[in-house]
Amino acid sequence: MMLRKTLCGLWAGIGATFIAGMAVAQTTGLRDGLEIIGAPHPGGVNFQRGVTEVARDIRALDAFLLVIMTAIVLFVTALILYSMWRHNERKNKVPATFTHNTKIEVTWTLVPLLILVVIGAFSLPVLFRQQTIPEADVVVKATGFQWYWGYEYPEEGIAYDSFMLAEDELADYGYGRDEYLLATDTALVVPTGATVVVQVTASDVIHSWSVPAFGVKQDGVPGRLAELWFEVDEGAEGVYFGQCSELCGVAHAFMPITVFAVTQEEYDAWLAGDAQEFASAGNMRAPQVLELASVE
Repeated sequence: MMLRKTLCGLWAGIGATFIAGMAVAQTTGLRDGLEIIGAPHPGGVNFQRGVTEVARDIRALDAFLLVIMTAIVLFVTALILYSMWRHNERKNKVPATFTHNTKIEVTWTLVPLLILVVIGAFSLPVLFRQQTIPEADVVVKATGFQWYWGYEYPEEGIAYDSFMLAEDELADYGYGRDEYLLATDTALVVPTGATVVVQVTASDVIHSWSVPAFGVKQDGVPGRLAELWFEVDEGAEGVYFGQCSELCGVAHAFMPITVFAVTQEEYDAWLAGDAQEFASAGNMRAPQVLELASVE
């Protein structure tokens, strides 16, 4: 059964790519290369650069919580070391017989409660900001399949699929060896400085659409439509990578996400068909666009 689903998905992808290639308009211009910004780095231990306000809020909250956790760990470690020194057998030939200390018990109840209140006061606004979906300038529907992503711009009548590039295909799309398992043959194209709402769903099992540099992650559940939003900073034009972040089957690790963030003018030109394909970070291609058939 799994093999049959895999083959069906493969043939569906091949068919969609062929049809899209037949429908794509000839490019009438190229643009300067986009810098690869949102990507993991070998040996990296920090977050990727945040290019949205939500991403920066998340990173600030993480740093704040790290300070609190570090203080707690140091305090508890100091208490353990003090107890080992103060209450060892050499210093206490006769063990103490008390079982309760009201002041200490009240303290270790109220202090953690106070810490949780402080954490909540800083984290809830970030959560509400993430989950309050603003009015969109651009709406995109992202559908997870086993194992690739499909994108649709419902207001523009555009749809296409996005497949991970094989290692021997990277150079053809302007990517280097470091982008293997990250780069796809087509990318989601969004304008900077605009509110983008992504509607996330799935066709088969639960997937998850996630782009770390945007500070977004949303599960796609079959039969349900969830939403996330982001606004890439103006001046942060570039290429951003993400991954399916929900275990979804044997090829879960092979359905990456590629996003091209471009200026509003370049985005408008792309929609108009003047830039259906453009060079970025070499000769990476924008999506080959399949125009959706209109319903009479």
